[in-house]
Parts: sequence; structure tokens; C-alpha cells
Amino acid sequence: MSAFPEVTKIRYEGPDSDNPLAFRWYNPDEVVAGKTMKDHLRFTVVYWHTMRGTGSDPFGSATMLRPWDDGTDSVENACNRARVAFEFFEKLDAPFYAFHDRDVAPEGKTLAESNKNLDAVAKVLREEQQRSGVKLLWGTANMFSNPRFMHGAATTCNVEVFAYAAAQVKKAMEVTHELGGENYVFWGGREGYQCLYNTDMKRELDHLGRFFHMAVDYAKQIGFKGQFLIEPKPKEPTKHQYDSDAAACLNFLRTYGLTDYFKLNIETNHATLAGHEMMHELEYAGMQGALGSIDANTGDLLLGWDTDQFATNYYLTTQIMLVLLKYGLAPGGVNFDAKVRRESFEPIDLFYAHIGSMDAFAKGLRVAAKMIEDGALSKHVSKRYSSWDTDLGKKIEAGHTNFSELEKFIMEKGEAASNQSGRQELLENVFNRYLD
Repeated sequence: MSAFPEVTKIRYEGPDSDNPLAFRWYNPDEVVAGKTMKDHLRFTVVYWHTMRGTGSDPFGSATMLRPWDDGTDSVENACNRARVAFEFFEKLDAPFYAFHDRDVAPEGKTLAESNKNLDAVAKVLREEQQRSGVKLLWGTANMFSNPRFMHGAATTCNVEVFAYAAAQVKKAMEVTHELGGENYVFWGGREGYQCLYNTDMKRELDHLGRFFHMAVDYAKQIGFKGQFLIEPKPKEPTKHQYDSDAAACLNFLRTYGLTDYFKLNIETNHATLAGHEMMHELEYAGMQGALGSIDANTGDLLLGWDTDQFATNYYLTTQIMLVLLKYGLAPGGVNFDAKVRRESFEPIDLFYAHIGSMDAFAKGLRVAAKMIEDGALSKHVSKRYSSWDTDLGKKIEAGHTNFSELEKFIMEKGEAASNQSGRQELLENVFNRYLD
């Protein structure tokens, strides 16, 4: 029996369509900038918000109507939920999905029982993948919800909790590998601290580096060739997360010799919490060859926490696609780490939310590709930095000069050449014209 009987497969109908269950901008097979939209965007539905979100918040209980859930935390219910999930993926025409281990299968009283539960649900996931053609983009382990992780997982002060976390990741990596996952993500949910009075920061970071090296070693052992990803986030739930932004993550990876094995999964709402724009975080990771994937959401600038809303702002999605077209995205994807609002509680709202955001990213892709083709921004950037294309600029960039030579140059010239205007307002106007 269908969980979404009123929905057929979502199709592209074009910009003039007023059908809320159709795409206006996302045409999967349309070629833009040399690739199909489907290949550019690699849309991924996330299991935790879409299938497990309840609508609860610190001020109220669950609101979501999910008629396919029987209210139990049984393996049977989890297997049924997985089949419903794939009906949703197929009807949405999403090529990928992603999950945490504890999203798809209930946690048991022991690790052995938890692993058995995960294996049972993974069997259904494998069957559904083979039937539908939907692929697993990435898996990960939830090492933040259970009270045992109150002090962290890989950065815990309790060595036996560290061992438990290692065993849990081992199993999650095995299942991800068995299901053909293209990536494995580490989100350090509680890898940070609340108070330095009781924290040995260096020891915790050393332990985190050791944990990641063990993961790399085990991936080689089982033949997992997927990309490891770290997801930056500055706060929540700890006051200071060790993976606070792209710069902190890359500094950590260099310090512990892990840059050959890890890239970053960048999220808009996390960038905002870190005091950055999403475009900044993407560019910072991309220019260093570390951009692996993105979480496609947005925050509410009037609220100071991680609201994980669906991104529908064309301005934002165009900015994101300008960077993604420059650096590429595969083997990562555009992951809808976003949840419907507490008030949007009916199953059909899941479709409206995903369709709107898929269209927003497709519109952003179209606009960004046109801007790049026209050189709308790049020609201004080239002109702004044109002095660096002179003989002097080339010598500096090549490392063929020094302070003394540069002092001599300025002494003889008397004063530096006049600056050029940055034309920021003009370029913002240009950007807006492309969104018309």
C-alpha cells in the first residue's frame, strides 16, 4: 500500500507551471555547463529529518503525522519505514539518500544487539536500492544522542566510551561499504568542550586525530574507497566545537596528517553560526581542494540556533552554485539536511519542501552558469587584480624578490599607484539583473 497515494512521480513542467507537485526549474536531463542537472546537483534526501523528524522542539512535543509509523521502536517498524522512504525517494526523483546508523535502525541494549538491528534494516535498504536504483551517498554514526557520549565520542575523557565509539564507527563503515556508499561523514556532534577548567584540549584533539587515523586504516582493510568528510559546525551542542569552521577543520587535518583522506561537507546554517557566509566557507574549502559535499539548508537570521530550513532563496543558491561550478562536487552531493517546519506536519509537506529547494538550486545553477559564461563577475575581478599581472606582480608571486628590492622600487617611484574602485554596489546590481 502506498504511503503517498496522492503523489505520482514528480516531473519537470517548466517555469510557467503552477502545479505544486512539479518542478519548475529542475529538469534532471537538461545539460547545463557541459553536464546534466542531475549530475551537477546530485540531490540527496537525508533520512534523519525526512523520515525521523517529529516536529518536537524545546517548547513542545511532536507534531508530525506519519501514518506509516506504528509508534514502536521495533525493527519491523524500522524496516517498514525504510520501504516508505524509498517510495518517497522514487517519487521525488532523488538519486541519492544518506543516513545515520541510529536513524535507520533502533539502538539495542548492547552494541551486539544494535549491530544486529542495523544488519536487519540494511538488508531492506539493499533490496530497495537494487529495486529502485536510488544510491547511498553516505552513511555516518550517531555518536551524540546517547548519554554515554555526554563528554564526546572520540574526544571523551572516558577511554571505554572512546572504544565504544570506535566499534560503532567500524560497524557504520562496514554497512556504508556494503550498501555502496560513496562517502562516509564525521559530524562531531559533541566533539568539543563547555569549560576549559575541566578540559585537556590538546589531549582531546590528539585522541580525535588518532581516531580518524584508525578510521582510515580500517577503510583500507575492508576496501572502502569512498571519500571521508568532516562537517564543520561552530557550536551546538557544545559551546566550542573542535570542527568550528572550514579553517579550523583544515588546520586540524594538516596538523594530524590527514589531508590526503578527508574533505569537508559544508552547511549553510553552520556557516551562518560561525559568522561566515556560505560562499566564504565553500570558497575556502574549494581553493584548497577540500570541498567534498554540501548540506543544502539555511538558517533564520533572526534566530540564533540551527533551524535547518529548506533553502528557497535564489540569491543564496546562485552564490552556492557559482562556487560549485568552479570546483565541482562529486563524489559528494547536495544533501537536504533540512526539516519541514513544526507547523508543516502532513506527509505531503515533505514533497512541497523538497521540490521547492530542488527548484531553487536548479534555478541557481542556471543563473550561475550564465554568469560564468558571460564573465559577469570574473572580468571585474581580473581588472581589479591586473597590477599583479605586471612584471613586478609576477616577480612577487613567483618568490623572485625581497623586501630590499621592493623598498628600492617604492623609493624610486615615490608613491604607490592609485587604487581602483571595488565596484561592490555595481556588481551587486549585476548579480540582481541575472536573477530577473
